[in-house]
Amino acid sequence: MEAGSEIEYDMPGVLRWHKNGRVERFDGTETVPPSPSGDPANGVASKDVVLDSAANLSARLYLPPAAAEAEPRKKLPVVVFFHGGAFFVHTAASAVYHRYAATLAAAVPAVVVSVDYRLAPEHPIPAAYDDAFAALKAVVAACRPDGAEPWLAAHGDASRVVLAGDSAGANIAHNTAIRLRKERIDGFGDKISGIALLHPYFWGKEPLGGEPTDAAVRGSFERAWQVACGGELGPDHPYINPMASPEEWRQLGCGRVLVSTAELCWFVERARAYAEGIKACGWDGELEVYDTKGEGHVYFLPKYDSDLAAKELAVVADFVRRC
Repeated sequence: MEAGSEIEYDMPGVLRWHKNGRVERFDGTETVPPSPSGDPANGVASKDVVLDSAANLSARLYLPPAAAEAEPRKKLPVVVFFHGGAFFVHTAASAVYHRYAATLAAAVPAVVVSVDYRLAPEHPIPAAYDDAFAALKAVVAACRPDGAEPWLAAHGDASRVVLAGDSAGANIAHNTAIRLRKERIDGFGDKISGIALLHPYFWGKEPLGGEPTDAAVRGSFERAWQVACGGELGPDHPYINPMASPEEWRQLGCGRVLVSTAELCWFVERARAYAEGIKACGWDGELEVYDTKGEGHVYFLPKYDSDLAAKELAVVADFVRRC
């Protein structure tokens, strides 16, 4: 065997981490450039920006054509979006996420900020959470009239901010809203309008409902989490299992929550338990649940042109409009 080629962790088809520190990624590697002049498919303009130079934090911004048609001083809601990928793969420039963010921006319409957070295993959790919170702070600051980012300064409404994400990105959105209540942002406060959790990545030591009970299957999910967090956090840490800390959960820093899932999603039992648990833990906001029959985890990304994906997108867009 080649020196230094021993494998520390292998998620087939997704990522291979070598003991010498080298990381090979096989998923989420197809990227597309932004469209500053507007995407021919939907008219949404996009560009890559630096949100926080000190933290080397960047994002891809999406501006719908409705922004140019809006009345003077009438601003749009802002969606701060976190892509999925098990904390390991994908970026804001990934083809599937570029398509989704642009389509969402047009559907709402809203300014969408798709965040490029740091990935594990090179940057274990809480790096992704730190980047997400820094991104939120940068976005609300940029929405001021004198904000550093022109699209957000001119069109972003800081009073209508929604955190959204799919899979690991939904986990990040949840944990960012928890952190906001603990560490309010100066000049902004401790609550955003809402969070949209699309097929959220949550887990726990003990099986829920119809989850697999096979030790090898559960072990594979636990191992992925251990790699993502550098072995520092267990499977019942509140980051991955909100139900483990209801007293913290009820302090969620938002007024509305959308939870979407699918019948065949790996984490469907967790999403349903999240919806039940948030009502029981004492959180006093508005909850919406959307469940798709016969589909799997984040089906709406590869099947973006299906009727079911269009229906789910419409639910998300309507939720953001009402926030």
